[in-house]
Amino acid sequence: MSLVTRLVLVVVLAAPAAALAAGGHDSVGCVGCHAIHSAKGELIFAVAPNKAEVNPKTKQPYGGTTALCLGCHADSNKGGQGYAPVHANMSHPYGLATFDPKVAKVPPELLREGGRFECLGCHDPHPSNPYYKYLRVDTGAKGQSMDAFCAICHPIKAEAGASAAKPVIFTSMDETGNRVMKAPGAPGAPAAKPAAAPAPKPAAAPAKK
Repeated sequence: MSLVTRLVLVVVLAAPAAALAAGGHDSVGCVGCHAIHSAKGELIFAVAPNKAEVNPKTKQPYGGTTALCLGCHADSNKGGQGYAPVHANMSHPYGLATFDPKVAKVPPELLREGGRFECLGCHDPHPSNPYYKYLRVDTGAKGQSMDAFCAICHPIKAEAGASAAKPVIFTSMDETGNRVMKAPGAPGAPAAKPAAAPAPKPAAAPAKK
């Protein structure tokens, strides 16, 4: 086999791996995650929710959107597809029904499903999200400004400069045309609606003589 032929084979065989190396969802397309007529989970998910991996704290399988994400992003021996697997013992906590306000001040924009903190609290996995690792806040190239993201929930632990800036939170879940959720007080954020004036009390009827 000639050297040129070998090089061509190496490029062809390596191409699919290179496409997955970045971990982006762009090459997957909508139907890679969602199946219109053959859904296997909520949100018309194309991959069945992972019911094998167990939350190390509750000893129960994950639920909600976390189970959907783990359908791909868990090791194959733990019910996933093995794509960029995450491990609960080496990752930020996810799949939380509640959280300790002394540990984190989680804004409502990052909570889902009745106050749960799921994978989608930190990530918006749609290709329209331009941010690093699909994080919902711009952390710069390769996450060089990660402190700004962490300061959203952990302002006391972050540097003063990072916690002072109001974050701009990305969301693709609102199809009204605005894909950026601005935190209250941030430039361009919708002004808070003024409280409605109390209705005037009806005049008291004159006393009968």
